[in-house]
Amino acid sequence: MRYLILFIIYFFFSSCVTTKVFNDLEGRYSEMKIERNNFKYSKDSIQDSFVNLNEKWNQTKSYLARSRDSIYKGLKQIKILQKEFDLLKDNSDLKIAENIAKNNSLLKEIAIKESKLQTRSERVNMLEKMIEDQKKSLNQLKESLSNALLNYEGRGLTVEKRNGKIYISMENKLLFKSGKWDIESKGKSAILQLSKVLELNPNISILIEGHTDNIPYTSRGDLKSNWDLSTKRATAVVQILLENDQILPQNLTAAGRGEFLPIAPNSSVEGRASNRRIEVILSPSLEEITRLLEKNN
Repeated sequence: MRYLILFIIYFFFSSCVTTKVFNDLEGRYSEMKIERNNFKYSKDSIQDSFVNLNEKWNQTKSYLARSRDSIYKGLKQIKILQKEFDLLKDNSDLKIAENIAKNNSLLKEIAIKESKLQTRSERVNMLEKMIEDQKKSLNQLKESLSNALLNYEGRGLTVEKRNGKIYISMENKLLFKSGKWDIESKGKSAILQLSKVLELNPNISILIEGHTDNIPYTSRGDLKSNWDLSTKRATAVVQILLENDQILPQNLTAAGRGEFLPIAPNSSVEGRASNRRIEVILSPSLEEITRLLEKNN
């Protein structure tokens, strides 16, 4: 009995301890199971993160490798470009220096040409002024001659301006008898009137031309032809002009034209009378103009 009671007591106490421990163990087990699950989840998560990180690491290494190759290629290309640039720079500097030298030379040449053009322009202006002044002087001279010879106009004497010159034409009937070269008194008076105007114009060139008709001259004495007669008549006018000591001999020229420059047909009496004439041709001096033109060349 005593053993039964002890057994029961032992069983009772043994059962009580085991249930408590069991419950504790079961609680711990549940906790550990939860922790295990948590650890397993964490492990899976860490594994996934590791895989992802490893993949990213590999991608990064690959990117870095590609980048390194690209950088090496870029640096190599930069070195090539730098060499090419240095070469181009050297060539460019040389070309620039050459172009600057050429430009400076051209600018100097342009400056010289501009100076020459300016000088020529000034000379052209001077020439234009001189020509204009000569035109005015010729117009004034023509007016003076017309006034001085007014009494002789319509009596075989005409005054006109053409081609930049003044032409004073005097028919032989005013100056000479047929076949003669001695000047008649009325003709001498006209030439002296002419000389008074010419002495006031010392820069005028004076050409005296003798003209005849085409009827052959019958040789008498010293005369041999119409040409000879026309020359003697022109010279006779020069001698009358030189009676005025204000007339410069170097301005005078005598020329015989014979019958070779008619102004009218020789087929009529009137035409032949017009062709028998003395022409005094007045031209402005061209010395100053010639000098300026020579300077322009």
